[in-house]
Amino acid sequence: MDKIFINRLRIHAILGVREWERETPQDVLVSVALEADTRPAAASDRVEDSVDYSALAKEIRAHVEGARRFTVEALAEDIAQICLRRPQVQRVAVRVEKPGAVKEAEAVGVEIERP
Repeated sequence: MDKIFINRLRIHAILGVREWERETPQDVLVSVALEADTRPAAASDRVEDSVDYSALAKEIRAHVEGARRFTVEALAEDIAQICLRRPQVQRVAVRVEKPGAVKEAEAVGVEIERP
């Protein structure tokens, strides 16, 4: 299966359990890898025959900005379900990172895969 990806989409959002995280938006990095058959789009050269990653990124951004989730696990699941609603997507891997959330770590986060 082919892969379509969006790497480290930077979104400013409320995410976390600490009081300051509930009040102050922070950077969240979202990466998705979509398994899909890209041959129809390759043959037709039409975005309608594939996953429009620009539209998908816009939908993910809108969701993350408004979700106000407590855990990265819940947010990653939300994003996986958004991706899987597209008929071309067979499987998805989602990675959600919070840069600077843990002192001395570049980032923390979670990565999930869903069929």
